[in-house]
Parts: sequence; structure tokens; C-alpha cells
Amino acid sequence: MIGKTASTFAHVPAGGEIAHGGRLAEARRLFPGAPELIIDLSTGINPRPYPVPDVPAEVWARLPEPSDAAALETAAAAAYGGDPTRVVAAPGTQVLISLLPRIVPLTSVAVVGPTYAEHAAAWAQSGAAVTEVGSLEAAAGHDGIVLCNPNNPDGRRTDPETLAALASELAARNGLLVVDEAFADLEDGPLSLIPDLPGAGVVVLRSFGKTYGLAGLRLGFAVAGPDLAVKIRAALGPWAVSGPAIGIGRRALADAGWLAETRARLDEDRQRLDDLLTRAGLAVVGGTRLYRLAESARAPAVFDRLGQAGIFVRRFAYRPDWLRFGMPSDESAWVRLAAALG
Repeated sequence: MIGKTASTFAHVPAGGEIAHGGRLAEARRLFPGAPELIIDLSTGINPRPYPVPDVPAEVWARLPEPSDAAALETAAAAAYGGDPTRVVAAPGTQVLISLLPRIVPLTSVAVVGPTYAEHAAAWAQSGAAVTEVGSLEAAAGHDGIVLCNPNNPDGRRTDPETLAALASELAARNGLLVVDEAFADLEDGPLSLIPDLPGAGVVVLRSFGKTYGLAGLRLGFAVAGPDLAVKIRAALGPWAVSGPAIGIGRRALADAGWLAETRARLDEDRQRLDDLLTRAGLAVVGGTRLYRLAESARAPAVFDRLGQAGIFVRRFAYRPDWLRFGMPSDESAWVRLAAALG
């Protein structure tokens, strides 16, 4: 995948889709004889979601006030260590990924990969020449650079000082650094660029659904300098985030105790999963607290064996020796995984 051009990322046929985790219909198609209760380990979504509070009936019945959205952005800024005026709430980070190329037209974009494929696809669809590179050093000379921190699927990290310097360099020539921090909430710092965000040349994307296990809520945030934040807000338009998402998001983002307890639980789960994978002869080569990346020449056979047992994991066409495992949600899922791994 290193050094491939924009045409590489335009290969998805009309009406086709980029491969993603969480496709249970695909799991049932591939493994029709598997137990009906499929354990989905193919995503990096927290398997134990934040407890959703009761939503008052009037929240469903009326549009949110601008002050409601502002309160959500203030809560996000407090959680992420940023300036509320630079935070823009959106209906999920995927919307922001698709929107950014329309707001900031760029000629050439380097995506540090392999990584989340929608970034390259969005910029390629905008007409930019997209190159996937293996490191930040190899991205030099492009007017746009995209990376995930920590990276999906291997968990690679880049220190914020390096990213801040890169953003300043890009800003000087009207370029843009896009940092996708979708999995940063539960990781140890220093990692996030948000607390020391430069005033231009960068946008940080932050997911809500992965950390809080509420992907269906569709909530995410862009954090950028004042000028770009204004453009993103205008492009999203009014009422970009629903009233229920605002209420639930505000409560969850302010619940530091739940986040700390979740991090501690996932530490134990991460070690337990690493031990299971290692005993099964798989090499753990990376990941985060929400997923682990394993490598083995037997990965295709392991994928099939797990699928027949009703356990769906993430495979990668570009690396058939890789499998990504999300965290099991409960003890019965752990037992089934251990049995299927043998």
C-alpha cells in the first residue's frame, strides 16, 4: 500500500463500499451455519456502552436550541482540554471526514497508513492526488497530511509536539494537517494535540461513539483554529446534532469517573485478550485499549474457524496475515472466544 496514488483509492465500484467492521449481515452471509447469536469483535467500539439516561419526551419533540449545542461543545472542550470556541459538534466524525475536502480544497494529500480507508477515499473523490505513505517523513511535500493518532489498526502513536510543528509548517503554505483521534480518549498521554492546538493548519477529529459505546447516537467533534471552525460550522448548518445526542453527550463527557473505571477495566481486558491470542499462536503486534491487532500466517484459517463458531473479527485484504480483535462484552463471550481459538 505504500506510495500508491489517487487512482488506487478510487477502485471502489459505483454503489460499492469500503470494507468496515460491524457488518453482521456480511458475517451471516459468510458463515450461514454459525450460531445465530454472533459475537461481533470486528469493531473498535466499546462493548459496554455508557448507561443512557432517560430522555425527556420534549427533547424528541422539538429542535435543540443553539445554546444546547454550545453547551455540548463546552462539555467536549472540557473533556478534551481545548477551547470551546474551537469545538464543532457533528453527527459523527464520518460526516466531517467527507466534508473537509469540500471546505479545504487541496491538490495533493498524503495519508499515513495503512489506516482508516475513508480518509483517502474522501480526498480522492474531491480530486486531490492521494498518496498513502508509511511515515510522516514520507509525507513531506504534500499540501495535506492525514493521520490517525493512535492509528487504526496498529495503534501507532505520534507525539503532539511533532504534530504541532508539522501543522505550523503546513499553515505557512496554506496546507492542512488532519489528525483523527477517534481512539484517543482511553489512551495514556501525552497524545492529543487539542490542549496545544495551533491556530491554523490543523483540524483534530474526535469520536464519541467508540469510547462511549454509542455508535448509533452519531456524535463526533472537529477541533480547529477559529477560521476553519467557522467554516465547518457553516457547512454543517443548523441543528447538525439531535437533541437526544446533545443531552446524552453532555452527560457522558462530564462523567470522568465512568471514563476512569472504563480505562481500568479495559486494561484488564487488554491483557486477557493478549494472553488468549498468544496462547493460540498469534503474535500481538499493536492496538489500543479497544482493539488488538494480531499477526499470523494462519490468519485466514483462524478467521474462518472463528466465523464458523459465530465470532466475527476484522480481516484486511491488504494484509491477509492480520486480524483485529475488539474486546468481548461479557464472560460468556470470553468463554466462547477462548474455546474457538482452541
